[in-house]
Parts: sequence; structure tokens; C-alpha cells
Amino acid sequence: MSTLELHVDVGVPVDTAWEALHRAETYPRFVAGVRGARTEAGGRAHLDIEAGGRAREVEAEVSDRGERVMEWLTTGTPELTGSFSVQPIDRGHTRVQARLEYDPDTVRDVFGGPRGFAQTNAIERLVRSDLEHFKEYVEHG
Repeated sequence: MSTLELHVDVGVPVDTAWEALHRAETYPRFVAGVRGARTEAGGRAHLDIEAGGRAREVEAEVSDRGERVMEWLTTGTPELTGSFSVQPIDRGHTRVQARLEYDPDTVRDVFGGPRGFAQTNAIERLVRSDLEHFKEYVEHG
């Protein structure tokens, strides 16, 4: 398993960032490849994604853990685990940290793309880009 941790500081209060992360329906606005998303009963989320030229449906279990930590786990292929945490910097600024655990071979097999170091760099660029798009989304709507 590989682990990736990245963060972005956003110019909104912690509660605003926290609420935005909980609205799966808005994920297509800031997560690359997500074409549709919805929250389902029982702490589940459904994502319609397109990656590597392939359309897929991904189901995930989502739960809040501790103070402002949201964890998620896909329930099928690909097996991905991750979390978002939000921490106040001051009244109007928040740090959003993303953590992703994944098996590089599984990600390549499901979504296509490069192998090895190139794949790790591609995933890091993608998550960094998603965090920057989240920043734009929460700061500017």
C-alpha cells in the first residue's frame, strides 16, 4: 500500500470547509473525473467517475471520526481508503488535509495509466489539483 498526504489552506471558516466536504453532490465541481455523485442512506456515497477513458461507478462508506475527520472506504474495486481532516488556522482560514491509501497496481489495473514512479507522481498531481479546485470552490462558489 502507498500513502499520500497533502493539504491546502483555504480562506473560509472551518465549518464552511467541513460542510462542503460532506456534500458529495458537489464533488463534480472539484474532483477530477467525477461526473456525478450523491449521498445515500447509511453513510454511503455513490460516485460516477471517468478515468483512463473508462466510466465506472464507485461506492464508498463514509464516516466521521473524532473532531472534524471524515474517513471513507470504497466498498468494491478499486480498494481505496482515505480521509479528510479540517483544522482551523484562524477565524477565516482552514487547513484541509487529504490522506489516500492505495495499491498502485490496483489503481493502474482499474484506471489505466503509467507504472511505478510515474504513477505515484500522477496520483499526487491529481490529488493536489483536486485540493486546489476545492479551495477555489469554497472560496468563490
